[in-house]
Amino acid sequence: MKLILKYFPNLTEHQIEQFTKLEDLYQDWNLKINVVSRKDIDELYMRHVLHSLGIAKVMEFKPGTKLLDVGTGGGFPGIPLAILFPECSFHLVDSIAKKLKVVDEVVAGLGLTNVKTTHSRVEDIKGNYDFIISRAVAAMPTFVHWIKGKIAKDQNHDLKNGILYLKGGDLTEELKDYRTTTIYNLSDYFEEDFYETKKVVHLPLKYRG
Repeated sequence: MKLILKYFPNLTEHQIEQFTKLEDLYQDWNLKINVVSRKDIDELYMRHVLHSLGIAKVMEFKPGTKLLDVGTGGGFPGIPLAILFPECSFHLVDSIAKKLKVVDEVVAGLGLTNVKTTHSRVEDIKGNYDFIISRAVAAMPTFVHWIKGKIAKDQNHDLKNGILYLKGGDLTEELKDYRTTTIYNLSDYFEEDFYETKKVVHLPLKYRG
């Protein structure tokens, strides 16, 4: 928890309480349904919570922003961002039902009212979102194909509506066809070694009505 406060010192008491609860909730549920590896559960704040919040270093979401978290797994990056941005709405989607069972229990345990979950392939999700967030569930061309037609028309942020993707390693080949991407190195924001090769990729996408 100290790690979160190090980089996000202006949290409310309520947010601190919610972030603190995350560990016990995941430890408890992970014993029943394994969604986080054993190694990662011991470093939950470093490898999952703070990593998810890397998106918040790139983008301060305004109240009313609608976000779709694709392939959320155990609830990342959606749940930590939902705590940080309580006035935004988060739709967490995964094709594996048992993972969403854990997400639902964690959401209930935290008392989050700005999160909904759907057990579905993302292609079958209807609606438009300001931003689509994810942690490296597929190569970018595949991901772009999955979320076609889901970007909202109205722009309310400095960064254009589109994808905010948490990725690692060398992305040159994968992003070569996307000239409009901006890559943010998380090592510019977080000093821990874990973030040396971690990035947030922003790919603006146009609304297709």
